[in-house]
Amino acid sequence: MVSVNYVHNILTYIPYALVLIDLRYEGVNCDTDGSVESHLAMGKKLLAAGQLADALSHFHAAVDGDPQNYMSYYRRATVYLAMGKSKSALPDLSRVIELKPDFTSARLQRGNLLLKQGSLDEAESDFKRVLKSNPTDKEETEAHGQLTRSDEIQRLLAQARASFNSKDYPGAAALLDTIIETCAWDVSSREMRAECFIQMGENGKAISDLKATSKLKSDNTKAFLQLSIIYYHLGDHEMSLAEVRECLKLDPDHKQCYTHYKKVKKLNKQILSAETLIQDQRYEEAVSKYEAVMETEPNVLSFSHNAKERICHALAQAQQPSRAIAVCSEVLAADPENAGVLKDRAEAYIQDEQYEEAIRDYEEAGKHSENDRQIKEGVERAQRLLKQSKKRDYYKILGVKRTAQKKEIIKAYRKMAQQWHPDNFQDAEDKKKAEKKFIDIAQAKEVLTDPEMRTKFDQGEDPMDPETQQGAHQQQHFHQGFQGFNPFGSGSGPFSFKFGFN
Repeated sequence: MVSVNYVHNILTYIPYALVLIDLRYEGVNCDTDGSVESHLAMGKKLLAAGQLADALSHFHAAVDGDPQNYMSYYRRATVYLAMGKSKSALPDLSRVIELKPDFTSARLQRGNLLLKQGSLDEAESDFKRVLKSNPTDKEETEAHGQLTRSDEIQRLLAQARASFNSKDYPGAAALLDTIIETCAWDVSSREMRAECFIQMGENGKAISDLKATSKLKSDNTKAFLQLSIIYYHLGDHEMSLAEVRECLKLDPDHKQCYTHYKKVKKLNKQILSAETLIQDQRYEEAVSKYEAVMETEPNVLSFSHNAKERICHALAQAQQPSRAIAVCSEVLAADPENAGVLKDRAEAYIQDEQYEEAIRDYEEAGKHSENDRQIKEGVERAQRLLKQSKKRDYYKILGVKRTAQKKEIIKAYRKMAQQWHPDNFQDAEDKKKAEKKFIDIAQAKEVLTDPEMRTKFDQGEDPMDPETQQGAHQQQHFHQGFQGFNPFGSGSGPFSFKFGFN
């Protein structure tokens, strides 16, 4: 025969039929018809084993089997409390007291739940009844303590309301902190404290309290609307939309929620569209879309600030340095520690060849965003470009911007090559200068029309610089290829070809 201990060890892995066998070993009479006593015994055992859901099922069956058995309700309430479902436990405890008024343990538990819910008068009534019904020493001590605490909460609550009505929000919040330590499930106290936090500008704390009230109180449309409005003013359009949708789930005809929903939905659509345009590198369209966001909601600074921040980024990516610097500077005037905007403005400064300013912005960004590899690389790049700018600048040689396309570069090269062709100069000294200038022009064209070489130059490395091994190789290769070079297709040797200019 299988031992009792063996059956105990595998309780959680075997079906209910085998559990009944275990109970028989322990001398429990489990009738095959599922009697109330069987369900109570089984539920108690499963509760002790921590199998709350299974225990609850048996206590449900016990209640259904005998609605007048107060112990069935009490056991079920115990499981509800263990599962954290105090709302469900409270009606069962009330039913126990109705069936057996002198059951002090149930009355004490109900009083404690009522106290947590902030139902102070009802809680005090239960504690007083416990003291009058021959309690144990432990129950008497607990009831006295809870009565004293309830009286103190009543006093603090009166003070909190007075402070709130006189607009002393910090004072009221401090009192409510103490109240909520005891009355953790008191919706009205949390709502009052949330309003205090809103008035104090502590929106994060207000959100925490409102989220709690939305769970503690069913159909709490007010909490969801308040949450949506707070998130809206924080510039969090997605969370604002999510919360107002919860309000409409509870009440589709809620006028305030629906009005707010339409506004948030429109703004959310515009912002998501703008971000998609940025991802698709359609920067000008993204700028226009964010400008529309500011027109849609001109009164909430968070949206205006965020829109300008993204416009700054889009303009920097679009290589429009002058516009980018202006918008980024406007954002930084209000938010000087914004590392993202500092990086965007630094990039715009680089495009505008203001390398020292770029270095300053990158270094400032590094103070507020540690271990950002992009910042480190940006500083190094700006420093190389600053050093490079004091030497030879191929863009300046051809007189083109750093954003110039290949077609513009070739056009500028042809114009400069015509102007500085050595055959245009008769004086030996002038011809010598022209030759040097002509070589610089040709090298500039070679670097800026070769994608790989141009990328290196844009990163601060001169591919024609003989100081580096690679640069020296490029220089040698260039001069070898330059023998017999004729940018206009005439002549055979360097600078020996002739042509006329109109």
